[in-house]
Amino acid sequence: MSVGELPDAAHQPGQIVAEAGASAVESASTAIKACCAGEFDAVVAGPHHETAIARAGIAFNGYPGLVARVSGVPEDSVFLMLVGAGLRIVHATLHESVEVALRRLTPELVVAATIAGLRACAAMGIDKPRAALFGINPHASEGDLFGPHDSHCTKPAAARLRDLGYDVTDPQGADALLADRDTRPFDLYVAMLHDQGHIPVKLLAPQAASAVSIGAQVLLASTGHGSAMDIAGTGRARPDAMLRSLHLVSGWTTQTSDTRSLA
Repeated sequence: MSVGELPDAAHQPGQIVAEAGASAVESASTAIKACCAGEFDAVVAGPHHETAIARAGIAFNGYPGLVARVSGVPEDSVFLMLVGAGLRIVHATLHESVEVALRRLTPELVVAATIAGLRACAAMGIDKPRAALFGINPHASEGDLFGPHDSHCTKPAAARLRDLGYDVTDPQGADALLADRDTRPFDLYVAMLHDQGHIPVKLLAPQAASAVSIGAQVLLASTGHGSAMDIAGTGRARPDAMLRSLHLVSGWTTQTSDTRSLA
C-alpha cells in the first residue's frame, strides 16, 4: 500500500474509524516532509476528523500544529488563517478551551500571529496590508471594565507592531470592526479566540472557505469546513472549498523570513 493508504476493511464512510484518522495524519505528514525537501511548493489537504485521529492515539490539535511539528518549528509560530467572503482572519489561538487560550495569549503571541498574517497577505499580492486586532473581551475590555486582558496583551502588541512599521489598529470589539468593514476595510483581521474568527467566515462563506496554515516555510491549505460525516459516501459532498484552496495556493509567492519585510 502507498503511504497513508486506508486498508479496505477500515473504509467505512460516515463512521469514526481510528485507522482513517491515522491515515489522514500520515498522508499529510508525508506531504509536509516532501515540501520541506523541496519536492513540492505547497500541500492541499482534505478536512480531518479530530475524534478519529484521537482514537488512533495521535496527539493532534489541527493542521497548524502538525505543520510545525513535522517541519521542526515551534508550534506557537504557525497559525491558522481562514480566507473566504472577502475576509482574511488569522487566529492567535485555536483548538483549546477559553481558559487555556487566555493563559497562552501574550503580546508576543499576538505579534507573531499578526506578522504571519501580514506576510501571508503580501504573499497573496496585497501591497502594504492593513490589519485590525480583535479585542479579547467585549468592547476590547472597555478600558479595564471587563478585565485587564486587553491592556496587558492586545494593546501592547498593537503598539509593538506599529513600532516595527506595520499598519495595525488598536484592539477593538470584533463585532464593531466587522460591522464597519465596508467603510473601513482591512486586509487582515486578527482573532484572539477560535469562535471570533470562525463564526464570521463560516456565516458568510459556508462550505466555501479555505483554512491556511501560515508562519512556516511549508504552506498547507485545507477547507474551512469539516468532514461532513452525515453525507460521507453518498456522493453529495461538494468540492468547492478544496478547489478554492488549490486556486489560492497556486498563486502564492514564497514567504520571506524577514519579519520586517512589510514595514
